[in-house]
Amino acid sequence: MTNASNPLDTNASTTSFYRPQRIRTVLVANRGEIAVRVIRAAHELGMRAVAAVSDADRDSLAARMADEAVPIGPAHAVKSYLNPAAILAAAKQCGADAIHPGYGFLSENAAFAAQVEASGLIFVGPSSTVIATMGDKARARETAQRADVPTVPGSNGIVLSLGEAREIAARIGYPVMIKAAAGGGGRGIRVAHDAAQLDAELPLAQREAQAAFGDGGVYLERFIACARHIEVQVLGDGKDVVHLFERECSLQRRRQKILEEAPSPSLTPALREVLCASATRLARQVGYRSAGTLEYLFDDTRGEFYFIEMNTRIQVEHPVTEAITGVDLVRETLRIADGEPLRFRQGDITMRGAALECRINAEDPEQDFRPNPGRIDELVWPTGPGVRIDSMLYQGYAVPPFYDSLLAKLIVSDESRPAALARLERALGELRIGGVKTTALLHRALLSDEDVRAGRYHTNYLEAWMTGWRAQLSAEAA
Repeated sequence: MTNASNPLDTNASTTSFYRPQRIRTVLVANRGEIAVRVIRAAHELGMRAVAAVSDADRDSLAARMADEAVPIGPAHAVKSYLNPAAILAAAKQCGADAIHPGYGFLSENAAFAAQVEASGLIFVGPSSTVIATMGDKARARETAQRADVPTVPGSNGIVLSLGEAREIAARIGYPVMIKAAAGGGGRGIRVAHDAAQLDAELPLAQREAQAAFGDGGVYLERFIACARHIEVQVLGDGKDVVHLFERECSLQRRRQKILEEAPSPSLTPALREVLCASATRLARQVGYRSAGTLEYLFDDTRGEFYFIEMNTRIQVEHPVTEAITGVDLVRETLRIADGEPLRFRQGDITMRGAALECRINAEDPEQDFRPNPGRIDELVWPTGPGVRIDSMLYQGYAVPPFYDSLLAKLIVSDESRPAALARLERALGELRIGGVKTTALLHRALLSDEDVRAGRYHTNYLEAWMTGWRAQLSAEAA
């Protein structure tokens, strides 16, 4: 599949400011908005970008924008985007020098990264060894402790028996979280409030972990009920590491992020410095290369933070960091993979203003977030100063039912948090996506909440808030 006559193919006349050293062609082994994002960055660097596409994505925006689109299998991800053999075959077919995994799918699969390395290709991300170390939560926790980074009180590694779990829970105190060692994205977590619940939940958690991740290992952590979820963005070249400040990701539904912002409204400058220094210290200890994110729980009543895990890939919410620092993270990961050293010292990176990101999903928030795929029959993006859209939509596109429901990310930035909130409210008012139900309605309502506007929220806040919001919607409908 090529795009010689495609009106959306903008690469033909691109003049790059960068001369690639090793990566002439990069295979984008992902889909949706992140595939579009990577293709654009590759084109800006003068690299040829090839889209790996399932049968359901042959007419996607990524396929249209890429220099070439290579089929990798049926619609279901396990036979396409989660199929290492198909992706490696596609890379060979198109003559790729590198594979960019985006986020999700195989992006944090150490075995796949090792296969890419063994085939002589460049994996755009950290080494398979680092992915294996930091992708396993129990091992990452042990690594953090060696780097003198605070961790949530819990087990030292995998819990091997119910008796051991009971002893640990008694020592650290209930409630406790049972977490899949190989989990991610908020999945693979159960909470036990007492010994009887621990007895019931532990074997269930182990079976779920085995089924979902192919690894039944679990570990325990103390459950902090009203913590904030704060993450630090790092960028490394395998020798040096810098941080690009933090993001606040506490507005979550079922442990899935809904709205993110940078910087966090809950940190003092002094605490920010300590938090970010801990992240660079840990990333430097493992010789981190590429973009990565270290996630923390922050107890703002005590001013204490705890490392919980590292995402060894680009994050969905990376644009808010780009907005406050001016650093193109996706472009930098490609340059680093191409053999370039880190271009920044810590003192070169400054923070300007504030930024927020809304995830616009094809879900109906009035019907318990039921997925709502369909054909886009109206599309009006907000524009103006400080407004950015990352999306794979175009008018007439049929949103497939096989994948994550993310349609677009609406990102705004301004000189201050109040100004950014006002800009986001304005931008949401301009947004029009017809043909499918979206979560834009939820975001408009959320921005009217006084606590959200004041930055007074935590990881359990949104769930409670939605109970009242749904009651209000029902009353209005009646």
